[in-house]
Amino acid sequence: METRYSADPVRYARMTTNELREAFLLANLFQPGTIQLVYSEIDRAIAGGAVPAGKDIGLTSADELRADYFCQRRELGVMNIGAKGAVEVDGTVYDMDPLDGLYIGCGSKSVSFHSEKSGDPAVFYLLSYPAHKAYPTKQAKKADAAAVHLGSDEDCNKRTIYKYIHPDGIQSCQLVLGFTELADGNIWNTMPAHTHARRMEVYLYFAIEADHVVFHLMGPPEETRHIVVRNRQAVLSPSWSLHSGAGTKRYSFIWGMGGENQAFDDMDWIDMKTLK
Repeated sequence: METRYSADPVRYARMTTNELREAFLLANLFQPGTIQLVYSEIDRAIAGGAVPAGKDIGLTSADELRADYFCQRRELGVMNIGAKGAVEVDGTVYDMDPLDGLYIGCGSKSVSFHSEKSGDPAVFYLLSYPAHKAYPTKQAKKADAAAVHLGSDEDCNKRTIYKYIHPDGIQSCQLVLGFTELADGNIWNTMPAHTHARRMEVYLYFAIEADHVVFHLMGPPEETRHIVVRNRQAVLSPSWSLHSGAGTKRYSFIWGMGGENQAFDDMDWIDMKTLK
């Protein structure tokens, strides 16, 4: 497990492109046959990827957690952005089609990942936060998710937000997770932008076609920077930073949050006139 330390707004303003990428970009989460995990000191989030290619792989604890098993004091969100597979939790198998999600509650001892076809593996994105209360493990299907349609073609931000783990859906201690799908011809996400000082967020970008990129915007409104993001790369977003982006073509992204609360409308909207 890699440990990633964040920069505060003062250091951030003086960082080079490479320094920004080293601090906030998670570029190599998905490696065949392995589980890659990054521990962020921001709200003690862990983001990772599991790609079971050729054999099943199990999620174990790490020295950083000082735990007997990964979910001993943590909850975990999983989403499949690859081919068909399955996740087994304490002996129960959850078949995972593409874009299926799964919430794994605190106290779950055994978690393993499986691909239906080793030559075309499932690709599981993982996001975990500490939990002080146990909620039951539950699967999320795209068809069952609460879908919110936002934006317009005129503003180049027409998109659908699918909520999987949230107060009115799958219950959790503090984890909130879902994904956003942009419509054809649209490129902007989360614009107008906002911050939410009560929790951090992680964006995992996917469905970015070859030779295309997303320019992820971050920083305080008066001191923005961008990070160029490619397919299946993630960005850590501290609570002091906005998180928005524009792509050279349509794309999708998984958003996940953890922190003080789970309220979707608890945002500090940024006046477009203040952006610099």
